[in-house]
Amino acid sequence: MVGDANYFDHDADIGIIGRGNSMEEAFEEAALAMFSLMADLSAVSSKQAIKMTFEEDDKDLAFVTWLNLLIAEAQAENLILSSFKVKTQGHIWYGEATGEPWRQEIERGIDVKGATLTSLSVKEVNGKWEARCVVDV
Repeated sequence: MVGDANYFDHDADIGIIGRGNSMEEAFEEAALAMFSLMADLSAVSSKQAIKMTFEEDDKDLAFVTWLNLLIAEAQAENLILSSFKVKTQGHIWYGEATGEPWRQEIERGIDVKGATLTSLSVKEVNGKWEARCVVDV
């Protein structure tokens, strides 16, 4: 038997970056970037809020956890989210997001399945924070 196993490039995923004056602001901006892939957020109002709390010591893993919790909550509630707040106290993270249920007038964009560890980075650069990763679409 002659076999041939190989790999090919797959360009379907998208990298997102959030920048801010604090790590939390960078997380919020990255969430905005991610949900902006899903819809034109200017058409989305803040009718419904979701809240979440999670524990994570590692800032990189906290970033991916934050994004994936947002996706999971939005999917569970059939929401498109458009506003984001997160804060940390030690290793405890508190997040809140607002948006509204999907409706016909909101044009759907790319379906983001989740945030990945690919190109994951949360760091301070020249006094500003940057959070980045690749999202699976």
